[in-house]
Amino acid sequence: MPRSNRGADPTKPNRNRPVYMIGIAAELAGVHPQTLRIYERKNLVEPQRTGGNTRLYSEADIERLQFIQQLTQDEGINLAGVVRIIELGNERERLKAEVEEVREELRELKRQILRDELMAARRTAIVPLGPTDIRRT
Repeated sequence: MPRSNRGADPTKPNRNRPVYMIGIAAELAGVHPQTLRIYERKNLVEPQRTGGNTRLYSEADIERLQFIQQLTQDEGINLAGVVRIIELGNERERLKAEVEEVREELRELKRQILRDELMAARRTAIVPLGPTDIRRT
């Protein structure tokens, strides 16, 4: 779960900034702190660590924990299922980004083809002849 600040809007709070210690994060997510440790071992959440190795959770982590709680408590999905759902969601996002890249490449190729066709048309354009240029047979 890479975290990046690149392209972040400076006027909006950074959802990935680690601010909550484990006790507060657990309370906000509605779980026991030990549950957060289990989720971390299962790679469901990856809190950042301070120099003293204290776990710090971000707003995005809290949202993810709440999503996991919804899946396990409301939907009855076990943690293996939650892992798979999250993996599929990540794959979906990766594929969406890849499709958008391909679409942009296609748009650029279409623009290039149009430019090439325009240049070719200009080179072979029929120039109308004046009245003195007409040949009589």
